[in-house]
Amino acid sequence: MSSEVVQKAKLAQAAAAIMNKMTTAQKNEALNTMANALIENQQSIIEANALDLERGRQQGTASSMLDRLALDEKRIVAIAEGLREVVALPDPVGELLEQFERPNGLRVEKSRVPLGVIGMIYEARPNVTVDAVGLCLKTGNCVVLRGGSAALESNRQIVSVLRAALEKTALPADAIQLIEDSDRASVNEMLKLNGLLDVIIPRGGASLIRNVVENATVPVIETGAGICHTYVDESAQFEMASDIAFNAKVQRPSVCNSIETVLVHRTFAESSLVRFAERFTAANVELRGCERTTALLPQAKSASDEDYATEYNDYIMNIRIVDDLDEALAHISRFGTKHSECIVTENADNAARFLQEVDAAAVYHNASTRFTDGFEFGFGAEIGISTQKLHARGPMGLPALTSTKFRIYGSGQIRG
Repeated sequence: MSSEVVQKAKLAQAAAAIMNKMTTAQKNEALNTMANALIENQQSIIEANALDLERGRQQGTASSMLDRLALDEKRIVAIAEGLREVVALPDPVGELLEQFERPNGLRVEKSRVPLGVIGMIYEARPNVTVDAVGLCLKTGNCVVLRGGSAALESNRQIVSVLRAALEKTALPADAIQLIEDSDRASVNEMLKLNGLLDVIIPRGGASLIRNVVENATVPVIETGAGICHTYVDESAQFEMASDIAFNAKVQRPSVCNSIETVLVHRTFAESSLVRFAERFTAANVELRGCERTTALLPQAKSASDEDYATEYNDYIMNIRIVDDLDEALAHISRFGTKHSECIVTENADNAARFLQEVDAAAVYHNASTRFTDGFEFGFGAEIGISTQKLHARGPMGLPALTSTKFRIYGSGQIRG
């Protein structure tokens, strides 16, 4: 096989042997150099991004998705700052996790090491390109990037800038590879590259993640779709509930930690739902709801099970009135994607039950789900939010991109 995917995976694999020897100082210097290069070349990146945006508009791409795609000077500065945040974080590679001595005198150490070559498959957010590169290089990994076709021109220019920056450092430029073939076959080819890719991390919508999980033979760290909920309990303070739910839906609806459904206790609904919903309607959020909701809110459309199971990534939100916490928990269990869930309540027992019983990577009491983010958690940039339970869960910072190695020191011991 001599496809672009295989060729670039081989280049990354060869670079991995060099990356494994890089010191923290060398990696940090490279990250700072790349951050400076992004700022210095922001005009060329914005021009490339404009081509993607124009193509998206011509194809009828939703405004919320165009917002995810768009880059300007402010966003590029923020992306570069994300790299500098990673520089400031401790390097997990080489961290000693355990050490002990066996009765036969063997000394055993367990420490963190790079994963090797990481395949990153993601959709239309070009900032993810830089986030992935920064986290992978800081942890001594190489990365093979396969972004969505909607951001191809942006990603090409960003990767060109980053690789040129690496040429000025000790790190190999081949540690960063971008698959430019936009055919879906290139994704499917990556999924089978055992021996060249050590792990694949998908980041995007439900269909992308499902395709990767179902078809990959390379190990996968699953980052799930975000069908997230806010449950407004009987004792919730109105202003707090309104602020939290509004932020979680409207501040940036296109991202995975925004909510799709608000569950409302019937007592709160009877007294406050009309006023609660007015704020969303004023912000042009399309409301869909259960029968009890539509009876109170004439502007709300009827919601189906399909609606409750949809990640809208748009200004659309479901409202369902429930009788108690048990009904809210059952709804989340049925429709949630184990991403981020919130309860707004002044009842400590209900809060404790919710935090204990909801099976999700992040559960909140009286705070917006929008905080499920590596930067907000103090991890610097994140490579994704894992909704699985093996290896990593929740926002994946630097330690999630490492494996472990045992080093055993002996003095001639043999096993009898």
